Amino acid sequence: MSTFAGDETAPFFGFLGAAAALVFSCMGAAYGTAKSGVGVASMGVMRPELVMKSIVPVVMAGVLGIYGLIIAVIISTGINPKTKSYYLFDGYAHLSSGLACGLAGLSAGMAIGIVGDAGVSRTRVPTRVALVERTMLQLDKDALVCVFTRANAQQPKLFVGMILILIFAEALALYGLIVGIILSSRAGQSRAE
Repeated sequence: MSTFAGDETAPFFGFLGAAAALVFSCMGAAYGTAKSGVGVASMGVMRPELVMKSIVPVVMAGVLGIYGLIIAVIISTGINPKTKSYYLFDGYAHLSSGLACGLAGLSAGMAIGIVGDAGVSRTRVPTRVALVERTMLQLDKDALVCVFTRANAQQPKLFVGMILILIFAEALALYGLIVGIILSSRAGQSRAE
């Protein structure tokens, strides 16, 4: 006699939800970290004093993976069909919870990566040769040249706007985390025990 209670395929959907939460959130975190990290590294070549200030998008992108980890732990601790019946309703609730958190984390990571890169992104700016002389270029002193600089290095006022946009992008992942917690709490309510 089996000690398994509930539907035998239901845990598959529950564990799939836990995996989806972690995988998609980490994909968003990785994309956001890589995209904004490239921008920070490129800017650091010309303005190394602004690297620590511009690392905020990288940190915010890294937090997204933690949201997926939280939901994955909540879901996986809720799956124990030997002690409590686990039905398809419960598995689908956990699957939807994981997908909500994971896909919200993925979209937030993409937004953070794009905004983080654009916040310190390349812009062609005509500048005097005095800025270019550091790169050992010998040009006429009155000539204007187009130099690639980073937006944050070019205009420090953009930093506050970039941070506000990043906060709202991070809020997308928080929405997914909240909905994921609510959906995972619905598991176990399918039938009266």
